[in-house]
Amino acid sequence: MSSTPPPPDRPRPLRTAAVIPAAGRGIRLGPGTPKALRALGGTPMLIHAVRAMAASRAVSLVVVVAPPDGAPEVKHLLDEHALPERTDYLVVPGGDTRQESVGLGLDALPEDISVVLVHDAARPLVPVDTVDAVVEAVRNGAPAVVPALPLADTVKEVEPAAVAGEPEPVLSTPVRARLRAVQTPQGFDRDTLVRAHAEVALDGEGATDDAGMVERLGQPVVVVPGHEEAFKVTRPLDLVLAEAVLARRRAHDGF
Repeated sequence: MSSTPPPPDRPRPLRTAAVIPAAGRGIRLGPGTPKALRALGGTPMLIHAVRAMAASRAVSLVVVVAPPDGAPEVKHLLDEHALPERTDYLVVPGGDTRQESVGLGLDALPEDISVVLVHDAARPLVPVDTVDAVVEAVRNGAPAVVPALPLADTVKEVEPAAVAGEPEPVLSTPVRARLRAVQTPQGFDRDTLVRAHAEVALDGEGATDDAGMVERLGQPVVVVPGHEEAFKVTRPLDLVLAEAVLARRRAHDGF
């Protein structure tokens, strides 16, 4: 016997989407292929990042923001790899800065998206538990949520040298217990993030931290525990570490 359909005036369930800006070149990994398309375990990092978002049952849509002239290539790349069927995918061209690219990803979201994750393509190994924790915190009422880890090193605030390589004078030593290293995905109430992108002006290369844009609105941002495997692959040594983590996962979990 079929179930009774909901009344026509009942609102549709609100959904969660992840926006992955992948339009950067990643020059610190060297010239050639854009960082997001570098291979990790034989698979582009971007595919690992998309799979990491889709692994969460809370995420029903992943929007990949491609290089301005590379959207067809990225769409073909996604079509070539096995991705969970329960998650929809969309590829849109990006802008000249990360801030512009995230904004274009937001513009592409359907109306029924209420929670938005913004995730770095260069963090391919974030565990699903971290993704779920961020989504849950937003759904519980936080306008902005970031996963983060305590710092192992002491941090110094310095006066940057005018010439690279010159000694830099120390200005202060922040209290380490109050500092956190922020990761992604960062999670947001959609209206809050849209407002941040509308009101925080693009300055120079633009904002690299969406939660920081929300802070500038005077809105609260909260932290949930991050994970050591959610590190950012920026330099060649990071890629070596990512390969080791992926190999361990495949050996123990069949990842």
